[in-house]
Amino acid sequence: MIHTGITSLGWTATVVFVASYFCSRPSLLRGLQMLGALLWVIYGIVIGAAPVVVANVLVFSAAAWTRWRPRSVGAT
Repeated sequence: MIHTGITSLGWTATVVFVASYFCSRPSLLRGLQMLGALLWVIYGIVIGAAPVVVANVLVFSAAAWTRWRPRSVGAT
């Protein structure tokens, strides 16, 4: 039962992350990327995979930065 839940978490993270690429609004794309990366971080912690955790902390950070970074004057 626990194995099924862990596997489901990994597949859910995959679906969320892939779905983000079908978003037309950049802020929604970044938000889904952040959610997918957060799910991958949790998955990585549960299975004890440090590379999965580190990679997705970086993905989460990049998505958060590009979603909330200050815009320069005149930028669209």
